[in-house]
Amino acid sequence: MKITIDIDDKLLEEAMKLTGERKKGPAVVKAAGQFVKREMAKKFGSLLMEGEFGDYPMTNEEIEDFDR
Repeated sequence: MKITIDIDDKLLEEAMKLTGERKKGPAVVKAAGQFVKREMAKKFGSLLMEGEFGDYPMTNEEIEDFDR
C-alpha cells in the first residue's frame, strides 16, 4: 500500500542508518516491522508473566535439550 507521510528528516536519516537501508521507503518499512515485532514480543512476555498460558509442559532443561 502506498501512503504519504511527513517524517522529520533527522528521524528518517537515523532510521536509514539503523536499518542499513539506502532508500527511504524500505527503511520505513523495516523500522515499522521491527517496531511491530518488538511490541508483539512485549505483549507475549506480559501474557506469559500473567500466567495466560498456564503451566508450560516442558522444563527449562528440556527446552534447552530440545534446541540442541
